[in-house]
Amino acid sequence: MKLIAHYHNPRLAQGAVDYFKTQGVYCVLQSHDGRQVEVWLERGDEQRAVQLWHEFVAHPEAEQYQAASWQTGSTQGLFTYQGQELNLAQRFLSLNWLLQGVFGVSIIVFIAMLFGDANGIFSTLRFAVDKPWTWIAPTLIHFSAIHLIFNLSWWLHLGAQIAERFGIRALICLYVVTGLTSNFMQFLLVDANFGGLSGVVYGLLGFCWIVSHRSPAQPALVSKPVVGFMLLWMLFGFTDMFFINMANWAHLFGLLSGMMVAACWPLGRNTEYSDK
Repeated sequence: MKLIAHYHNPRLAQGAVDYFKTQGVYCVLQSHDGRQVEVWLERGDEQRAVQLWHEFVAHPEAEQYQAASWQTGSTQGLFTYQGQELNLAQRFLSLNWLLQGVFGVSIIVFIAMLFGDANGIFSTLRFAVDKPWTWIAPTLIHFSAIHLIFNLSWWLHLGAQIAERFGIRALICLYVVTGLTSNFMQFLLVDANFGGLSGVVYGLLGFCWIVSHRSPAQPALVSKPVVGFMLLWMLFGFTDMFFINMANWAHLFGLLSGMMVAACWPLGRNTEYSDK
């Protein structure tokens, strides 16, 4: 299956996919929160599915969508969850190459450090001004399983939403800008003994926060409680309350650089559909 769209109204989306069935295009819906749904193409022509979707987005309350559930004989209400039909492996394979690549390389580096020469690997990837390949490499280093899981979970969650709405170019820009900025500032203000994707994660958070503020008519990419929690976590890091050695300056400047990208990013393109 292939992800073709997100939509903010499950009831209307159900009518759309029921109508698509009458046109020979079969889609299923999936939702994680009951409010935002994903539309997955199960079978049928992809170009036709995209065309039908854009027609729906232009007139979501048209009569044919409201009547489609009766025509297709649907007796499960206007919205049914289809999460059982889409396992985690399929969802991961549907992501773009950057999300998959950073995820995979981070895990490989973590396993290599766990069972191999951790000091040697860290020395190779450690930030150094005279080694350009190390300017971004620290984003791939993680020192504990919790550190790894926390960062990669947010990377996939926020990164997938950004890529879906704005395309992979936005995600590439954010990864490079926030990664370089957070790494350089952590090095300048502290030292080179750091690693992790946290600076980029905070950059994605900052981007989603500002973009959602700039486009109040669109579904928010990140909720206010989540923003509040992440900001508090960053502030607690500066207090050393948890006795955890965190790259706090990387977090702060990752957040600020992501917000800067969001402030400059053009919002004219409404990407209900975008290629990987």
